[in-house]
Amino acid sequence: MTRLIFLGAPGAGKGTQAQILAESCGIPHISTGDILRAQVKEQTELGIKAKAYMDKGELLPDSLILDMIRARLSQADAVNAGWILDGFPRNVAQAEFLDRLLTEIGQSYDLVIDIHVPQDRLVARLLNRATIQNRPDDTEDVIRRRLVVYDEQTVPLTDYYQHKGILRSVDGDRELAEVTHHLESLVN
Repeated sequence: MTRLIFLGAPGAGKGTQAQILAESCGIPHISTGDILRAQVKEQTELGIKAKAYMDKGELLPDSLILDMIRARLSQADAVNAGWILDGFPRNVAQAEFLDRLLTEIGQSYDLVIDIHVPQDRLVARLLNRATIQNRPDDTEDVIRRRLVVYDEQTVPLTDYYQHKGILRSVDGDRELAEVTHHLESLVN
């Protein structure tokens, strides 16, 4: 059973790679970003609260994310097959929560994979994605703010997981197939 955590700045390709790897491993790809965008589109209570943060390029407060993660990891497909978490945890407090939650529900993770891409490439990728996918939350100002927030809050996770000895870094500034091949070699 495979359980992985994917880290990487917005635009690093972690969602695409997580989806590819999840399909090849036959496990669910759990993307907090996808779940939140669906909530925003459906204008649920969580979606309305989340949109206010997303529009400013800010990370959502932990309290809005934690119950969603608990519920999703308790679903049968995640319990029985494994999972890839994409977009969670985003800070050390969330990582500590996840460790406690997994102990509580009798699960653990195998590896934490950090996909790294230089910042100028991230901005270019996200601006291109905004055009192709018509994503209003991906303006250049919001993108740059998201990257600053990422650096401030998420980068310390690499130290957290490096200390545990389970962090693997992957160069995400290569062809899609090359990155996929590297990830598959880490998992198999």
